Amino acid sequence: MHRIGRQLLQERKAEIMQMYGEEGAGAIEKKDLQGRDLLTLLIKANMATDIPNSQRLTDEEVLAQVPTFLVAGHETTSTVTTWCLYASCKYPEIQQRLREGLLAIQTLTPTMEELNALPRIAMYDNVLPLSAPLTDVHGNVLSELQILKGQRIFIPILALHTSKRIWGEDAAEFRPERWQNPPKSISSIPGVWGNMLTFLGGTHSCIGYRFALVEMKAIIFMLVRTFEFELAVPAEDIVPIGRFLQRPALRHNKGEGTQLPLLIRRHRRS
Repeated sequence: MHRIGRQLLQERKAEIMQMYGEEGAGAIEKKDLQGRDLLTLLIKANMATDIPNSQRLTDEEVLAQVPTFLVAGHETTSTVTTWCLYASCKYPEIQQRLREGLLAIQTLTPTMEELNALPRIAMYDNVLPLSAPLTDVHGNVLSELQILKGQRIFIPILALHTSKRIWGEDAAEFRPERWQNPPKSISSIPGVWGNMLTFLGGTHSCIGYRFALVEMKAIIFMLVRTFEFELAVPAEDIVPIGRFLQRPALRHNKGEGTQLPLLIRRHRRS
């Protein structure tokens, strides 16, 4: 990834220099920062003469953004789309209802408006108050947690999203209609979308979550309208693996890596 990123960086720089010329490159201003991709925009910003040096990134800092573009802008969307297909296979009646709704849209290129109709590290010692006391593994009753500088903090997003105390007894079930009349208990969850922490919340929320949602909707829009999906193995054979990005794998064959065997056939409209 580093090798490819450096190659992309050099190519974009060469293109910009060719566009403005050796002499003209020294007169680039913010108004000239028109690019079709983030990498080009970053490079042009670094070359702009009316941007203070303190606001510019070094080539290494620009290069460090490439994994972010790839992982945050691609890997997460492909992973969540995979689990969406898994859920739609496990509940074919929901897949059919979704397909009927998508086929009702009379276009193959819907607009964004139509589609829309992990770990942290403590920087200093702190205390995390608890909404309710808990008993630790040693039998001690705690009303707050001591957080020490340098400790790694994991936010238990999966546990929160499947908590029966918050979502009800059917918390683990795939039931999209629950958002038509969501429980009041979820209002305290500070997520930026759907009262969930999928994209975290507050100042550390994902800056690209709106794009990610539209991107996934566009993918699902095309796939479910065009194809019918069915699991090629029993649902209980599919298990999640991974710590931060959980991907599907076969329970008895995890050594082959992530996979989701599906039977796919063209949808024939009646």
